[in-house]
Amino acid sequence: MTAQPTNAAPARTAAVPSTTTGADALVDALLAVGAEHIFGLPGGAVLPLYDALYARPELRHFLVRHEQGAGHAAQGYAAASGKVGVCLATSGPGATNLVTPLADANMDSVPMVAITGNVPSTAIGSDAFQEADIRSITMPVTKHSFLVTDPALIAPTVASAFRLAASGRPGPVLVDVSKDALVARTARTPLADLELPGYRPVLEPAAPAVRDAVSLMTSSRRPVLYVGGGAIRSGAHRELFELAETTGLPVVTTLMARGAFPDSHPQHLGMPGMHGTVAAVAALQKSDLIIALGARFDDRVTGARDSFAPHATVIHADIDPAEIGKVRDVEVALLGDLRPTIAALVAEFRRQVEVGASPDYAEWVTFCQGTKARYPLSYDAAPDGQVAPQQVIQRIGQIAGPEAVYASGVGQHQMWAAHYLGFENPRTWINSGGLGTMGYAVPAAMGAKVGRPDATVWAIDGDGCFQMTNQELATCSVEGIPIKVAIINNGTLGMVRQWQTLFYNERYSNTGLRGTPSRPEVRAPIHVPDFVMLARSYGCEALRCTDPADIDKTIEAAMAIDDVPVVVDFQVHQDAMVWPMVASGTSNDDIKYARDLAPHFDEDD
Repeated sequence: MTAQPTNAAPARTAAVPSTTTGADALVDALLAVGAEHIFGLPGGAVLPLYDALYARPELRHFLVRHEQGAGHAAQGYAAASGKVGVCLATSGPGATNLVTPLADANMDSVPMVAITGNVPSTAIGSDAFQEADIRSITMPVTKHSFLVTDPALIAPTVASAFRLAASGRPGPVLVDVSKDALVARTARTPLADLELPGYRPVLEPAAPAVRDAVSLMTSSRRPVLYVGGGAIRSGAHRELFELAETTGLPVVTTLMARGAFPDSHPQHLGMPGMHGTVAAVAALQKSDLIIALGARFDDRVTGARDSFAPHATVIHADIDPAEIGKVRDVEVALLGDLRPTIAALVAEFRRQVEVGASPDYAEWVTFCQGTKARYPLSYDAAPDGQVAPQQVIQRIGQIAGPEAVYASGVGQHQMWAAHYLGFENPRTWINSGGLGTMGYAVPAAMGAKVGRPDATVWAIDGDGCFQMTNQELATCSVEGIPIKVAIINNGTLGMVRQWQTLFYNERYSNTGLRGTPSRPEVRAPIHVPDFVMLARSYGCEALRCTDPADIDKTIEAAMAIDDVPVVVDFQVHQDAMVWPMVASGTSNDDIKYARDLAPHFDEDD
């Protein structure tokens, strides 16, 4: 071997250009903040950005078939993984197609960043082709909306958008970038956030408030832990479990909090609200103290607000100061992130007990457990030979297990899934809670599978919801995203039909999905589309179940397919209903656990 001379010139490295395009700066910023996946659809205003993505395979892009699918996929990705979801659309209709997912994410506190292109800055305001003022349109349904026309501000705006989306109360942020800013060159600079004056989320609760809250807890006789979606978003499930075990208090988990506390735990009373369990609804109504943890007293939980929990004092813990006292007056406000807040409550509860506090919940716990035993979840058997939708969903949960991830559409199947799947772990239940968006399940399941590729992901969908966004099965097939879809096919818009049955004297106006009597030449229902044929046309495996005896083997067959998406058409009993139920606008005291059947509590309960 020949030694190198000591005066050899150092090896040369390629010089890094001192400038870059706005589009390349945007991609660099996404990678710098940790983005790995993006769901989008190209168009004229974002072609420079797509050209930059072409050379950067480390940021994997999934080509959706509709921008709404991109938004819901970003939501599902974020909800399942805990990371910030990212979606991308062009200007005009591409951007406006993201409004529904943004509004949905805003209601359910889902961290996501939507990037949209806009027309050149010189054309903004001129009604240019495919121009829409998406920044103004989305202001009411995002944490913040940015319009960027200076290429030097693209990278810091993206960094700030990610910080806003993930910190404080999570939520969606829009970054709208003009086309000329994407094309123009700008200096390469270290990534730094924008100045965001006034944005300082409070993370730690005030110590005096924690002491006051625990004093109320130890002196009350009928307290209940009312747990909302904030427990999921903050990752506070372990702290919640410790609080429940330390205090022995009954726990109710809202639709958005399913999985934050194990369904199998004896202290868990189930989901409260319009279609909540009798035990959960009764616990809130009869309580003398509600400890609200990351919940917002949604109208679906409270029913008629003037009669909700009439004897209860409220402790409200939330990271969003706007939520505290918005619906219900509170005695103690705990402003801060839920993880340190609950941890502080546990420590303070133990301290107060050690120095002499003697909480006595025995009678209350006996009442709650007795109510749970007397009014368990149940459903009527389907007519002979027909499939009960509740049984289908229950068996999916039992066969797939509590480690699977479940995404749901909206309607009857959503409520049955919330009750019957069985949740033991956080981030395994993904649904559109606040906005109630039909068509959510398939793209959200797609995003969830990308975020958690090792998990089994089921979309529990209705035949109405499925027909709104099933085109994303094409994305799943092409991109190798093997989700499983259970279509709870009752041939109707089920929840609307239920209301028409109960409140509109069975006048089924425009709810049937299998033909209509307005066409006299049609003598039999038209089964359009054939979901099995449709799924196969998208490159999916497809199964159909019409016999209750085949439910298990059909689910097991779907579970055995791991390399492609699989769709199962479960043709179910059309007139199955969701029970329990509190009619809209009425008191939770009027809950019925079956049609014309209301629970009975002793007068001294």
